Amino acid sequence: MKHFPAGLFVTALFAAMLLFPKAVFSGAEEGLLLWFQIIFPTLFPFLVATSLLLSSGGLSLIAGIFGGVFRRIFRVSKNGTFAVLSGFLCGYPMGAKVTADLLRAGGISQDEARYLLSFCNNTSPVFIINFIVWKTFGNESLMLPGLSILIGTPVLLSFAFRKYYLKGRRAFPDPSPALKEKKTCFNFSVLDSCMMNSFESIVKVGGYIILFSVLLSLLKELAGQSPAVMAAAPVLEVTNGILLIRSTVSDPGLCFAAVLGLTSFGGLCSIAQTQCMLEGTGLSVIPYTIQKLTAAAAASLLAILYLTLFSPFH
Repeated sequence: MKHFPAGLFVTALFAAMLLFPKAVFSGAEEGLLLWFQIIFPTLFPFLVATSLLLSSGGLSLIAGIFGGVFRRIFRVSKNGTFAVLSGFLCGYPMGAKVTADLLRAGGISQDEARYLLSFCNNTSPVFIINFIVWKTFGNESLMLPGLSILIGTPVLLSFAFRKYYLKGRRAFPDPSPALKEKKTCFNFSVLDSCMMNSFESIVKVGGYIILFSVLLSLLKELAGQSPAVMAAAPVLEVTNGILLIRSTVSDPGLCFAAVLGLTSFGGLCSIAQTQCMLEGTGLSVIPYTIQKLTAAAAASLLAILYLTLFSPFH
């Protein structure tokens, strides 16, 4: 009986897919195009590069360059610096992927992995500029506030989250010298292994994007123009969700605040992708989800404060 609710949901989903094949095809097509045209070319090179860095010892070079500054700001170990950089620059789910890989390799502790996961798995600046500022709003004046809010919110929240995860320590300790020196000489077998690992990750990400795009398409088909359902639908997947908010919310200020909140949260699709990356690490996605909801609320409030002070849409 404990599996009955899940079984009921899957049965209902299967029935909806049979009744609305056009919506299923449309959703799958949108998800596949999003993955193939945007996610794959944007994310796959970074997946391969980060795998190579972790395998070849290049991590120590990055840690040496940025470790001192990031250690003072975020209180992370030198290896944790790489997760912070990846999480803020490369987009979902690179922060979670690098954090999980570092934990599996013994480069960071379990507590530091939980702390890193709480704030460094975010939307990339490229997505914010290209998709939100230019494509969604077509307003270049929103670039600075959009970037400032979406990058600044997790940074500010990290100061609150660290108090719980540091447990009285000043900073997270670096790994032992033996772990620091653990590296592999570069050869094509290493490259092949990194590529196959990256292919597996990117295909999983694509599968989740297609699945959640189908769910969103079915939800719109079943719900019609129900205000409650249309308000909840964007939470499923961030890219299509942003477009849905833009098309249904007439007030530009409210739309901007809602879009920043959803972008900061990442959508349920990004939660699923993150859970996939954390497999086998012992890290739970539940605290991560709560922390992302906190970030979404904070980003929306900061957006409202910005709109109140500067009124960019008037």
